[in-house]
Amino acid sequence: MSDNESANEEDWLALRPQEPSPSQCCGSGCKPCIYDVYEKELAQWERAKAMQDKSLLMGKKEQSNNSELNPDTFTAFSVSSVEQLTEDTYQYKFELPGNSSLCLSLGQHIVLRGVVDGLEVQRAYTPISPRNAEGYFEVLIKCYEAGLMSQYIKTWKRGDVVFWRGPFGGFPYQPNKHGELLMLASGTGLAPMIPILQSITDDEEDETFVTLVGCFPTFDKIYLKSLLQDLARYWNIRIFYVLSQETSLEKLPWSYQENTYTGRLNEDLMKTIVNSCRRKPFVLICGSSAFNEDMSRYLKAAGIEEDSCFVF
Repeated sequence: MSDNESANEEDWLALRPQEPSPSQCCGSGCKPCIYDVYEKELAQWERAKAMQDKSLLMGKKEQSNNSELNPDTFTAFSVSSVEQLTEDTYQYKFELPGNSSLCLSLGQHIVLRGVVDGLEVQRAYTPISPRNAEGYFEVLIKCYEAGLMSQYIKTWKRGDVVFWRGPFGGFPYQPNKHGELLMLASGTGLAPMIPILQSITDDEEDETFVTLVGCFPTFDKIYLKSLLQDLARYWNIRIFYVLSQETSLEKLPWSYQENTYTGRLNEDLMKTIVNSCRRKPFVLICGSSAFNEDMSRYLKAAGIEEDSCFVF
């Protein structure tokens, strides 16, 4: 191989897309996944190399600054506010240009990209802002002491620019399709439930009953208390709390005592909640893998079949 041919080969190798590391996959089943994007870019690179035409790579985009959310490329958004909700959970607000909206379907998630110590990490989060929110969107994020992405997120302050892509997933909700929705949420698994609840309460013609069961360690670690209390005032919305580390209801505000349980959401409590539903429920579940598996098992024991459940 001549020196020119060798230099040309090195030029092409420098342009070859890098295969994603496991940390770059958020594990949420996105379409396209980061690996799908890689395969697409690799095929584009191989085609350009075979034709010795680098102009064929000009369409490749890894990020954008036009503030339009896109599932294929990461888009820059500016942090407009940071609110700490509990010792480890934050509500972040991001700017959208003018009165534009993310235009998400209910329960859809978006993927965040961060870089920590030179390692790229991606994680999925569900916006909690109403889907018709204009000029902004909000995300609920729990930060973990040893979490790579958490290290990046905890540095955010107003004015910082971060990159998102999406949307992905979602629950195909239709008003009045189900007589009652039973929502089972653990911790930040509350996030996809909020836009669905708000959609129901905002629609005067939607008469779907909703029973939301929020599972948290303690009363102090319940997220978005004011919002949940406001939603619970609607005639068709019930909200229960299950507090795994509380031993008594006596210290809770009286307005919470009647609709709060101590301990864990187990099979017996699940049967009690299901039997209290006003109509046969369709169930939405969001939490850790262990939580989702436990809930599916308890629901089956309570007579709810798998085809009457949706897991985020």
